[in-house]
Amino acid sequence: MERINTVIFDMDGTVLDTLQDLTISMNYVMRSFNMPEHKEDEYRQFFGNGIRYAMEKAVPEETTAETIDRMLPVFKEHYDVHCLDRTKPYDGIPNLLTELDSRGYKLAIVSNKIDSAVKELNDRFFYPSVKVAIGERNGIKRKPAPDTVFEALKELKSNPEEAVYVGDSEVDFMTAKNAGLPCLSVLWGFRSKEYLESIGAYLFADKPDDILDIIK
Repeated sequence: MERINTVIFDMDGTVLDTLQDLTISMNYVMRSFNMPEHKEDEYRQFFGNGIRYAMEKAVPEETTAETIDRMLPVFKEHYDVHCLDRTKPYDGIPNLLTELDSRGYKLAIVSNKIDSAVKELNDRFFYPSVKVAIGERNGIKRKPAPDTVFEALKELKSNPEEAVYVGDSEVDFMTAKNAGLPCLSVLWGFRSKEYLESIGAYLFADKPDDILDIIK
C-alpha cells in the first residue's frame, strides 16, 4: 500500500457534533404533526443516512410517505434557522485538522447533507485546513455510494490507494468499502463500538489524536 497522504472525513458524528440541533428540529416537526417526540439517544440511532431516513424511523409506523413529504420542508425550514445553535466541532477535531494540514495531508469532508450546507459548515469551522467539502447534489449519489468520495479524490488530485476514510456509522463503513478505502471508525459519534464491530469495522479511534497515530 502506498503511503497515506489523503484523509476523507464524514461530517455529522465525526467532525461535527450536530445531534442536539438535529434533535430539537426533529422534535419541532413531531410536535407540529402531533406525533410523539424522541430523546437525543434515540435520534442518535436514526441519523447517519440522511434526514428522510431518520424521519421514517422517528414517525409512527402507520405514517404515510405523503405525510413524510409534508414534514420534510418543515424540518428544513426550522433546521436552516437553528442548525448552528448548539452545533460545534468535537473536542480535539480542529487541532487534529490543523496538524494534518500542517503535515501536508490533503483533507476533505463528504456528507449526505445538502451540498450548500456542507460547504457553509466547513467554511465556518474547518477552512482553510479542509479545502474540499462535498454534500448531496444532483449528479452525485448519496452515501453509501462512493460518488462523493470519488469526487473528493478528484478535486484533491489523489488516488484511492493513498487515502483513508474516517466516519462513525455503518453508512460510512459501507461508503469506504464501496470506494475501496480503509475505514477508520470513530467512537464519539452516533454508533457504539459493539455495533460497528458487528458490521465488520476493525480500525477504531477513541479520540481525535488517535487518527494521526493510526494513519502515520
